[in-house]
Parts: sequence; structure tokens; C-alpha cells
Amino acid sequence: MKAIQVTEYVRSLDDLRVTPNLPRPTPKPSEYLVRIQACATNFFDILQVQGLYQHQPAFPWVSGSEFSGTVVAAPADRSDTRFQPGDRVFGAAQGAYAEHICCAGTSLHRVPAGWAFDEAAGLYITAPTSYGALVTRAGLQPGEWALVHAGAGGVGLAAVQIAKACGAVVVATAGSARKLAVARSFGADYALDYRADSGWQNTLVEILKANNHPGVDVVFDPVGLVSVSLKVAAWNARLLVVGFAGGAIEKVALNRVLLKNVSIVGIHWGMYARFEPETVDEVWKGLFVLIEQGRFRPTVYRDREYIGLESVGPALKALAGRETWGKVVIKVPGEDDSAKL
Repeated sequence: MKAIQVTEYVRSLDDLRVTPNLPRPTPKPSEYLVRIQACATNFFDILQVQGLYQHQPAFPWVSGSEFSGTVVAAPADRSDTRFQPGDRVFGAAQGAYAEHICCAGTSLHRVPAGWAFDEAAGLYITAPTSYGALVTRAGLQPGEWALVHAGAGGVGLAAVQIAKACGAVVVATAGSARKLAVARSFGADYALDYRADSGWQNTLVEILKANNHPGVDVVFDPVGLVSVSLKVAAWNARLLVVGFAGGAIEKVALNRVLLKNVSIVGIHWGMYARFEPETVDEVWKGLFVLIEQGRFRPTVYRDREYIGLESVGPALKALAGRETWGKVVIKVPGEDDSAKL
């Protein structure tokens, strides 16, 4: 088996190499074995191979987390019988930058009808994070205004689509003309460049005035822009802290939170399986309804194609350089694979 095996932390993503001829992993009696057809990139994958992430496996380990593929073997102890050999699945587990992976059935879902492997590979983390934030935590309502920061990123494009499905007016921010166009193509009503336009908040205030709306009702922030977003927040607004892609942990003036009666709400989707497993099921049920209705579509980055595990390094480098939009996915063909990617 080929895989991106890490035996020491890398200084540069160019140092990532494919290790050939590794033994195919052996699943535990309660696990599935999946032949990976595509894997998706995440920022935390970059941190992990550099030794900077909070969860660091013992050497040697295989990097990557999100994937899609075909079930090769079901649990030998028959503790989970939802999937059978040949079924198309997507999920997340440590070791996705490889040709095969072992994982529990709780980490898998069936690939939506009509979706290709590469389209489903990046669905497991971003989509439920955005749905959980906007629907579960913020309770976004029809007619409300949602401000989605990094609106052309993987989690941002998911948020744009979910906010539109909720009936909201969506304002997306992004850092280039190309990304603004992508955000609009996925449903954003307005798109603002927060790099080129240092006064984007003033621009948004004018848009809100023209529409007789007092401010944005929900802010979806995976960057670290809560403080600057308070200027455009409405009374009783909900500000969602999704992440800190900008690199800095904010310090917010709480007097402004008080004066506008706003709520600052965190979303740590990865911990819901531990503390609120029933919510996980509700979120996925809601997402699959949107997918079936055609109101949530794949967000795969299409400006460049990445094929083969040798492309993992370049794909992560492009992600780190903010050169991409949506989800950057690597197709994983193999000699033993006749499935269409």
C-alpha cells in the first residue's frame, strides 16, 4: 500500500513523500476496511505533519483525515452491518492520505446519490460544522442577514449554501476577485473583499441601510474577525466563533457585546459525538435533506486537479498559501481500482 507516512515532523510541505509497499492495514473486528478513492485536505493536516497540532500520533503514522472510497470488508464481529463490501462511503479517520484505511462505522456515511468520490471526500467535516453553527447554535431564521467570513473556503461555501437554504440574505467576505465570484456562484447575495477594501464594514453598512435592515443577525467567523464584525451587528445578533484561520486569537471589547445585546457562540463540532451524539444525527439528517433537494452541492476546488498521493504536498501547500477555494481534494487511483473517480 502507498501512503504519506510521517516518521519525523517536516519543516516544509515539499518534504512530504509517498512511502510505497506499506502493509495494508488490518481492521479490528469492529472496524471497516475501506479502499480510498479520494482524500480531502484540511489546515489541521498541515499543523499535524509539522508537529504543531494538539493531537499528534506516535511515529510512524499516516497523515490525512477526510476520505471517500469503497468498502472492502465489513466488521468481522458484525457489530455494524450498515455497509457491505462494494458500498460507496465517505468519512474521517486518522490516515486518509493512503490507499486503504480502517475505521469505525460511526465515522462513515453513504456517498450521496449522484455524487462522485472526489465530491464526497471533503463533506465530513465542513458541512456539519457549518450546519451545526448556523442551524443548531445560531438558529438562523428566514429573512435574517448572515455575514459569512472566508465565504469561499471549504467551511465558508458550506455556510453560504446552508444560510441560503435557511432563507437568509447572505453577505460573504473573501480575499480576491476569483473567490468573491465563487461565493456568489454558490448563492451569496453580496460579496465583499476584506483585503482590497479596508472599509468593507462601511460598505456593508450602506448595503444594510439600502435594504432597511439594522445590521447582520448572524456572523459566521472561521477567521478571527468577531471584533471588527461587531460594527455591523444588529441588536440581538449571534456571532459564531468557528475558528482562527487568520492565526490570532482575538480579544473582544465586552462593552460592545453588552451595548448591542449580542451573543458570542462557539461551535466545536468535533466534540458533539462525545457530548451530544443525538445532535450529530439531527445535523446529518438535515444535511442529507438539503443534498437530496439540491440545495447543497459539492464544493470541490476545480481550478487545478490533484491526482495521486504524490499530489498531497502540493495540495497542502496551495491550501496553506490561500491560493484555493472550497475543498481541495486528491484523487487516489490504484492498480487494483476499477471504480470511476
